[in-house]
Amino acid sequence: MNKTLLTILMLALLMLFIISPFAALASLMVIVIVSAFFSLLGNLFQVIISGDTNPKGS
Repeated sequence: MNKTLLTILMLALLMLFIISPFAALASLMVIVIVSAFFSLLGNLFQVIISGDTNPKGS
């Protein structure tokens, strides 16, 4: 569950970077936020389905 909470925190911080008035690389940050969002969805589905946040391979 800690991995999921950390991903949610990272997503919130990325949102702050995107909406900041000094975001010179805003288009790049949009790509980063989309990939972070899909990573968050993957982590949430993993927690919902198996209840385990650590994959078997790691």
